[in-house]
This record gives sequence, C-alpha cells and structure tokens, in this order.
Amino acid sequence: MEGITEKINKLKREKNAVILAHCYQNAEIDEVADYVGDSLYLSQMAAKTDADIIVFAGVYFMAQTAKILSPDKKVLLPRLESGCLMADMINLQQLREFKSKYPNIPTVCYINSTAEVKSECDICCTSSNAIKIVDSLKAEKVLFLPDTYLGKWVESKLKGVEVITYPGYCPTHLRIKAEDIISMRKKYPEAKILTHPECHKSVTEISDYVGSTTGIMKYAQESKAKQFIIATEKGVYDRLKRDLPEKEFIMIKDNIICPNMKWHTLDDIYNALLHEQHEIDVEKGLAEKALGCIDRMLECSNKSDNLPSTPGRGRHVVPGEGFK
Repeated sequence: MEGITEKINKLKREKNAVILAHCYQNAEIDEVADYVGDSLYLSQMAAKTDADIIVFAGVYFMAQTAKILSPDKKVLLPRLESGCLMADMINLQQLREFKSKYPNIPTVCYINSTAEVKSECDICCTSSNAIKIVDSLKAEKVLFLPDTYLGKWVESKLKGVEVITYPGYCPTHLRIKAEDIISMRKKYPEAKILTHPECHKSVTEISDYVGSTTGIMKYAQESKAKQFIIATEKGVYDRLKRDLPEKEFIMIKDNIICPNMKWHTLDDIYNALLHEQHEIDVEKGLAEKALGCIDRMLECSNKSDNLPSTPGRGRHVVPGEGFK
C-alpha cells in the first residue's frame, strides 16, 4: 500500500495543488510541502505558481492572506478550527473603538490579523519589516495592533516615535520569562540566545539576537557560533536541529509550543486535498481593502528584507522573502 506521503504527492499532481507549511508546523509536514517558511512568504510564493489549489498548513489568518493574494485559486485549511489566539484578540468593532480613541493617527497591523482587521488599517507589517514600516510613516505617533510586545519592541528601536499598542499578545511566546534567559545563559555561557520579538520586553532586552522566524534561522545559519538557545516556537528548533546538524540547538523551555499550529497532520492534509474541504473565502470588497493594506507594505519594503525559507521536502523550494 502507498504511504500517506505518496498518496498526498499523487493527489497534488492530479489536482495541480501546492502545499504550504508554516515553520511552526510539525516537521513531518515538510515532507509534502512545496514551500516552508513564514506566512506572508508562503502566500506570495503560492500566488506565483500556476496551482489551482492551495493547501495551507498554518492558521486561519494565513489561509485568508493566501486567498487575498490568490483570489482565483481554491484555498484549503486542513483543520478549520486552527486559529491564531493573538489574531482573535481583536475584531472589527474592537479595532474601530481603538482607533476612535486616537483619531488621525496612522494604524499599522501585524500580518497576524484577520482580513477584516487588515481592511481597516493603513498598512500591514511583518516581524521582519515592522521597524521599517513604522519608520516609513514619518509620524510622531502610530497605532500598532494586535501585538503589544512587537509594537513596543519597534518603539524601542526608533527615536521620536510613540507606538501606541493594542493589548494583544502571543500566549506561546509569553511563556518565555526573563529568568529562563538568565538561567540558560549561566548554563550555556557560550551560546547565542535567539528570540522572537513577540516575547516580553524583559526577554528581548537580554537576548543576543531578536528577529523574525526566518531571521532567527538566517542568523543561526550564518553565525560562526556553534551553540544556540532558541526562544521561539519549537517548530523553529526542530528544523534548525534537522538542517544544521553541525551546530547545537537548545530549546529555552519544553512548553514553547503553539497548539493551534500543531493540530495539522499528514492525514488532515490528505483529507483536505481528497475532498477539497474546508475552503477559505474572503468577500471580494473586503479582500480588496485588505490587499491594499498588504500592498502598501510591499511597496514600502525592498530587497534588503530578503530572508531564506526553510527547505521543504516537496517538488520545489525557492529561497526568498521569509516573513511572519
């Protein structure tokens, strides 16, 4: 009998599908993924293909973004209940209330937000380009949502800009505490501590490197150091350990796992493809507004943002912009 990987690859060919896997997914999904990386990068790469179907092993807002960038493609989310806890912390009404408290101030939304929220923000950003996007607005005050910690990290990197943040956060990254960093630094004094900016500022302030998922991967790959402590979701650690066996990687804690990201299995992907189920759609008017928010970010970005994607095990992987 065919194994599940062979069955999925056969269905991909028959249905002209492309499979996307976020870096926080179970590493086994890389075996069938055409592209592995951060959310916006994945949607951008899928839009460049001639695929009829996109299967997104990620969370709901990511599948929405893929649909916004590829309106003529069918987008499937293998586990429909796979949502982002941070993105779900703000809805359209809450966004409008937040903006009403601070009128006439530009609004920046993190890519980790729903299409509805993107549709009423001025510009989008990723953890790779958030500093550049906020700085490009040339404003004394900026509204930033939903992640307060990413927003305040950006503020700390810019002079003369007040970043007013919505009180959203990533529950997974907030499990990492300053005392964890201090303890690991004592235990592994030669290790570089690599941290995601969604972490609390008490953590980012004492890390060796703070950056996006692919920024962390790029740093680990290019650094002359041989030992690294990974302070972000475990999927990053799993892939670094697999792909850079000559270096040592240590997880900051065992429980830095996003349960929503880990729901997808190879069986889920197979069933999504087989039955073409859990299709994600975004109303045309809403999609156009959200696309404008994303396009303004892309216009502001430039090639210096390029970061490598993680190798997938599917038919083709192209290194390119890796965003979260």
